[in-house]
Amino acid sequence: MMARVSATPVAAEVTGVVLAGGLGRRMSTDGHGTNKAMTGFRGRPLIEHVIGRIRPQVASLIINADPDEPSWRALSLRVIADRIPDRPGPLAGVHAALLAIQTPWLVCVPCDTPLLPPDLVSRLAQSQVHANADRVSVRCGTQAHPVIALLHQSLAGELEQYLTAGGRRIETWLSQGRWVEAHFDDEQAFVNLNTADELRRLESIP
Repeated sequence: MMARVSATPVAAEVTGVVLAGGLGRRMSTDGHGTNKAMTGFRGRPLIEHVIGRIRPQVASLIINADPDEPSWRALSLRVIADRIPDRPGPLAGVHAALLAIQTPWLVCVPCDTPLLPPDLVSRLAQSQVHANADRVSVRCGTQAHPVIALLHQSLAGELEQYLTAGGRRIETWLSQGRWVEAHFDDEQAFVNLNTADELRRLESIP
């Protein structure tokens, strides 16, 4: 029988992963790509904002990215690479993290969401307990945020089968199991920054 996450405390049962393996083409000025996670936002790299938001909510934290990238050294966190080749997208990072963790649960957040709420994990956990789900993602109003999700460790094998069969769409994979969405109201908390213009607009908001 699948383990449940208790609503409180939850941190000891959850590892966090910051997904930072994207190419960052839309953020770069030439379209060739950049390390988006290290792009400056309000005086610090984007990923430092994400780490500061999620670290107090989890037992431990890892990064999914290229471990050979020297920028990660300053963050003093374990960096894990995709296990599935050819960069099939964020689900590959989720898969690698599910294989790497020692806790029953994983919470996934992208590196470009610097304003995540301080109660993200506890509210995802509450939705999991209520629905006895094995995967919980975020919805804010009409906008779904499927990459921001609480996932049970046992899903690694199922996700690997989905990816090796050519699956890429996150919602399609989530819908294959006991999936529930946790509803949030603060849309700004889940803004993801894909372009330099989006970053500048968010920086201008007090």
